[in-house]
Amino acid sequence: MINYEKLYIGGHWVAPSLDERIEVRSPHDHSGVGRAAQAAPVDVDAAVASARQAFDHSPWPTLPPERRRALVARFNELHAARAQEIAALVTSENGSPAWFTQSLQTSLTEQTAAYLRSSESFGWEEEVTGPSGARSLVRREPVGVVAAVVPWNAPHQSALVKVVPALLAGCTVILKVAPETPLDGLLLGELFTEAGFPDGVVSILPAGRETSEYLVSHPGIDKIAFTGSTRAGRRIAAIAGEQLKRVSLELGGKSASIVLDDADLDAVAGAAPLLAFANNGQSCVAHTRLLVPRSRYEDFVAAVAAAAEQVTVGDPADPRHMVGPLVTAAQKERVESYIRSGLDDGARLVVGGLGAPEGLRQGNYVKPTVFADVDNSMRIAREEIFGPVLVVIPYEDEDDAVRIANDSPYGLGGGVWTTDTERGLAVARRVRTGTFLVNGAPIGFDAPFGGYKASGIGREFGTVGLSQYVEHKSISV
Repeated sequence: MINYEKLYIGGHWVAPSLDERIEVRSPHDHSGVGRAAQAAPVDVDAAVASARQAFDHSPWPTLPPERRRALVARFNELHAARAQEIAALVTSENGSPAWFTQSLQTSLTEQTAAYLRSSESFGWEEEVTGPSGARSLVRREPVGVVAAVVPWNAPHQSALVKVVPALLAGCTVILKVAPETPLDGLLLGELFTEAGFPDGVVSILPAGRETSEYLVSHPGIDKIAFTGSTRAGRRIAAIAGEQLKRVSLELGGKSASIVLDDADLDAVAGAAPLLAFANNGQSCVAHTRLLVPRSRYEDFVAAVAAAAEQVTVGDPADPRHMVGPLVTAAQKERVESYIRSGLDDGARLVVGGLGAPEGLRQGNYVKPTVFADVDNSMRIAREEIFGPVLVVIPYEDEDDAVRIANDSPYGLGGGVWTTDTERGLAVARRVRTGTFLVNGAPIGFDAPFGGYKASGIGREFGTVGLSQYVEHKSISV
């Protein structure tokens, strides 16, 4: 059992105002994992006061950028040294399979390094001269106190993609972590302290929805950075609009992989289950719609089904298992309701279905599921399921494929499979999403990440991500 009895407020471990603790139980077998302090509005007030003091009255926001870079670089070293420990903790909290958490935690070193590179070349202060000779000094200054609100599915990735650029910009940050994964969130406090961040610069508060809303509504918050559901994002956007706060939102997705008629069958079959089922399907960028040409439809359905049937399910701590349990019993019930909806709407079940996998009735397990003969108007094709469910949709020609891919309220990710890279790029330019993979190419941390439409506002990663935490000031000279 791992216990955090205190909250991390302004760089100090502080007793919470609530006597209640968050009890964390394993999604695998419901055994105890740990206990964590839970924040209430009065704790939010304390964190905001500390953050405002540091931003408004300390040297932090006006330090030379290289001073802040040195602290973030030190934090990155400390975080990298504990990557395997953190990965195991996240797996125990949320059920993400060990292979996924270990890979992701290791990659976060490069995610932060990309921000550090961007900070070095960022134009913190530049002179601009117009054709008339008018001179302006353009400054990029920290936006202020940031509320970073993150989910449970990839907790450190979601946290650091916000906290790191905010700190590099000179902001102070209150990180609100999900009640499903409070332990790894509070562990970050140990690293920020060891790295030497000044008082008031970072606070970490585990809390539920009501306290989260109190935080983002707080008049002492200048910017909200949120990752989570589109429904919650709409509520946060409404609050930000009412109060004219700065806001960035990384929300849901229903990404489509377009299989062109020249695509390699084995390559698609090998990658499709991974892209759909990684992190137990609990990923905003999961490719959960597979668009296949009608001329080769049954061949691809059979190949993808065969690959999906080989997906191993079980204890997420065992790296041999590709898929583990869903985070909560409620999430399991939600995913099963979508599987039931697919059956009721007439989709053809080719792999998986209702009921727990054999021998795994105790935990929050569902069967990795593949539906064929899906129409893009069905709920399983339009709504984000957030579980291991893949739908295969036929199309007539390339224009039809692009139309179906774009016929979605979301626009976060997507991909194309082809033996002709230039043809793939041409398709990529037509699909309205913020991120797109040609033949499964990996996402880079120097390029911007984010969504169109209901998938969010703003971007993360690299220079564009760093720019989300500054205000631009023009001084005429």
